[in-house]
Amino acid sequence: MYWFVLNVKRKNEIKVASLLEAAGFKVYCPTYTTVKKWSDRKKKVTKPLIATYIFIKIKEKHRAKVFEIPGIIRYLFYLGEPAKVLNKEIKILKDFLKEGASVPKIENIKPGDNHLITNGPFKGKNGVVQEVGNNRLQVVLKELGIKVTLQKKNL
Repeated sequence: MYWFVLNVKRKNEIKVASLLEAAGFKVYCPTYTTVKKWSDRKKKVTKPLIATYIFIKIKEKHRAKVFEIPGIIRYLFYLGEPAKVLNKEIKILKDFLKEGASVPKIENIKPGDNHLITNGPFKGKNGVVQEVGNNRLQVVLKELGIKVTLQKKNL
């Protein structure tokens, strides 16, 4: 069995994943926790890492059964076939979220700079900085074809 990628309605990723799990499917919705600020308070919230997408491990012949769950739009396709994700790729994603990747406090870093990741599952990979935020850094790893968000520590 492979992992397939489901496209779901925006802001329904976690809910749809829960409904699929309750229906007996093996589902993975990668999430992260962030602090949301309002004018009067701060609150930790869990958000999906990949907006509008979740992963489901299902046999090819049972793929149509997922559409009984509300909020599912379609499967993601690649070259005319349902996109398949290998177990090792899901494991890399899970390890990344478990271990996290962080960078030391860096001054004067800007988009377009090259950056070497020094810890986490992508340790030793070199990428191009795409975006710099107050507490995060987004780096494109061209050899893997992905963009990772690194949390700055000691802020």
